[in-house]
Amino acid sequence: MRLNEVHYDDSKPVDGYGPGFFRVGGVVIEGGVLLLPSGVSPWDGYEASAPLLAAAPEIDVLLLGTGSEIAHIPAKLRDALEGAGVGLEVMASPSACRTYNVLLAEGRRIGAAILPVPGGTG
Repeated sequence: MRLNEVHYDDSKPVDGYGPGFFRVGGVVIEGGVLLLPSGVSPWDGYEASAPLLAAAPEIDVLLLGTGSEIAHIPAKLRDALEGAGVGLEVMASPSACRTYNVLLAEGRRIGAAILPVPGGTG
């Protein structure tokens, strides 16, 4: 088996996640996270659509992570993103993290808006 080192250019991969947080490029971000070619930032959820729409010219696909399980997103958000020409893939957050890293390594024009998985109860 031949192993190749993955280069991410200036974009940062998702290193890990846990209850209520993500680790991106070695930095812990509490709550939701927005991963765009312009950088990494906290994301406040479905109502915070302005940065997603502003990134439309820079990305071909936006991965939207809905938490521990796949869920429907608000129709208003879906319609706005599709109207802006953004390909949208809705999936559970763990899948969004893995898919983001794979597509980033392939050099794709990718973005992700990912909600955290909830904390455990014990």
